[in-house]
Amino acid sequence: MADYKNFTLETDADGIALVVWDMPDRSMNVFTEEVMRELDAIVDRVAAEAAIKGAVIASGKDTFSGGADIAMLQKMLKTFAVEKAAGVEKATQKLFETAGFMSGLFRKLETCGKPWVSAINGTCLGGAFELSLACHARVAADSDAVKMALPEVKIGIFPGAGGTQRVPRLTDQQQALQMLTSGQTLTPKKAKAMGLVTEIAAPDALVEAAKALIRGGLKPVQPWDEKGFKLPGGPVYSMAGANLWPPAIAILRRETYGNYPAAAAILKCVYEGLLVPFDTALRIELRYFTEIMQSREAAAMIRSLFISLQELNKGARRPEGVPETEFRKIGVLGAGFMGAGIAYVTARAGIPVVLLDRDVPSAEKGKAHSAELMDGQIRKGRATPQDKERLLSLITPTDAYADLDGCDLVIEAVFEDSAVKKAATEQAEAILKASAVLASNTSAIPITALAKNSARPKNFIGIHFFSPVDKMMLVEIILGRKTGDKALATAIDYARAIRKTPVVVNDTRGFYVNRCVLRYMSEAYKMLIEGVPAPMIENAARAAGMPVGPLALTDETAVDLAQKIMHQTVRDLGEKAVDPEQMELIDTLVDKFDRKGRKNGKGFYDYPAKPAKKSLWPGLKELYPQKKPEDVDFEELKQRLLAVIALEAARVMEEKIVTDPREADVGSILAFGFAPYTGGTLSYIDGIGAKPFVALARRLQKKYGAEFKPPKLLLDMAEKGETFYERFDPYRKMEKKAA
Repeated sequence: MADYKNFTLETDADGIALVVWDMPDRSMNVFTEEVMRELDAIVDRVAAEAAIKGAVIASGKDTFSGGADIAMLQKMLKTFAVEKAAGVEKATQKLFETAGFMSGLFRKLETCGKPWVSAINGTCLGGAFELSLACHARVAADSDAVKMALPEVKIGIFPGAGGTQRVPRLTDQQQALQMLTSGQTLTPKKAKAMGLVTEIAAPDALVEAAKALIRGGLKPVQPWDEKGFKLPGGPVYSMAGANLWPPAIAILRRETYGNYPAAAAILKCVYEGLLVPFDTALRIELRYFTEIMQSREAAAMIRSLFISLQELNKGARRPEGVPETEFRKIGVLGAGFMGAGIAYVTARAGIPVVLLDRDVPSAEKGKAHSAELMDGQIRKGRATPQDKERLLSLITPTDAYADLDGCDLVIEAVFEDSAVKKAATEQAEAILKASAVLASNTSAIPITALAKNSARPKNFIGIHFFSPVDKMMLVEIILGRKTGDKALATAIDYARAIRKTPVVVNDTRGFYVNRCVLRYMSEAYKMLIEGVPAPMIENAARAAGMPVGPLALTDETAVDLAQKIMHQTVRDLGEKAVDPEQMELIDTLVDKFDRKGRKNGKGFYDYPAKPAKKSLWPGLKELYPQKKPEDVDFEELKQRLLAVIALEAARVMEEKIVTDPREADVGSILAFGFAPYTGGTLSYIDGIGAKPFVALARRLQKKYGAEFKPPKLLLDMAEKGETFYERFDPYRKMEKKAA
């Protein structure tokens, strides 16, 4: 019997081979070159041995597979980059062949003459789901753990191993397009309703149900390989097709503004592929896949949203030699909106949490926030009443600091006032053991200043959450001047425990994210003052790739908060620190018109009662003389909004506030949605090139002011032809440590 490293193969008395995928030393199965070579040999064996009547492929782990391995994607892109220098055509052909191996393997499997069934026991993503679709039937476990998706579009590519061709041949084209262009996750019931799953079985009967299909005479031929096959929902050239494709193209344009080539390629693959025989369709898909893999967007998104994101989530910035923290109890000081949210995500991670406020009713109110969030999850079918009861049992509301005894970590989330924070820190430290870490959730006050209130500044750190805490996936971990490695390691361990992505930031006013966001908002205020119509500002931001316009974002965070920040900045740094015209605009909105943002139903937008949608306040047109739309350079608006943020990110790197470009990029996307197709703030500059970007910045500086002045770091990079990932190569630091 042949030996395989990543698979086992056993044949039962009925001649059904059970192929179990169980990679050693991996928590999850992934596709590597070795895995694909072994699977290729297994397919040959199943086809060749007369005693084998069919095969079931299952996982030996809790999940089925996460899809392609990071290293394999990296190697493919690096090889192409190296070979491209010797000749684009030859390099492209090699990329086409390399990328096509998986597609060819799956095609071999489905045409081998023996029936294959995929037994899906848990997460099944990307190439793993494409493998399952190539099988002649799919059985999914009846479990909340089963999640199926083709999410490649989220990292700038698309399913290139048959996904764009098999999905629309198993379900109708509208559902197929929605799934493929959004990366939609499917439950077993949803997948079965779409025709993508054959059966749903009890988890403990999964493999037996898959075998039963083969015993029952499962045909070893896919529907599209049979004569007379008809597409679900009808052909492309039909009344249904005429009603689907023109709107689909328009919707894609509306949602992406042409910024995501992979999403457009999906439409082309499906449309063109459904007009030709299946093998030709696979070749069409592979040609588009090869094209997209060469795009700037794919390279940037794969790096930031796949590779860097996973590295940071695994603790790339965690100091070495510090034992991992096992959290037995965590304290949260302040049961307001932020504190209540922190308590919720902590309890959701299964960690007992003490929620402390000035009195028990206030603390109970904070706990009630968790109950409301769980009620929402129950309504959506994502949780059960038992889950709610279990989570709430982990939250202890109190007004007694003595209840913090035994906490490994305490997070202070009280009112943004230095005196209040000082009192909370001193009272907490009087109870805490010497090894405990105290973190502040401040969004504005420097951590070094707050650490002066602590008797043990080495164990004092900032953990800056974003609102709403339960939805936002990023936390900024801020180092004070005296913060030690243990505090940093503990903060990163906590972020990982609650499934948030940590970025490490050195201390400064506004840290990293808020400095960038405030620039974004400020540039919009400046545009308004110039007379640019408000709708053009918001539309330019969306067209540039931002999920929310700067005026809408100001409303969400509160206009009166912007006012407080401006006035505090003037008190701290002097009158020249804030543009007086911008301050006058915000003062006018708040003081004259009581427009404080979404929270009081009026800001830059009006917020009528549902179901009516918000709309820009007509009064904005009366504040400043309006330019005619035709006199405004729309492309330049887009450039201003992205460049002003990117320049601030470059300054943050120059000042060594952020030292790892991965954190700057991932942080900008997760915190405020900086145009994901660019890969983040620094990848945006790298993608343009330092020299052309500096030229753009200088042109904008000449027209619009000092906020576009390129920092010395960028000028030096432009002169040397460097990128941020060359100048601040995070892997070089890791290699030095390893050496």
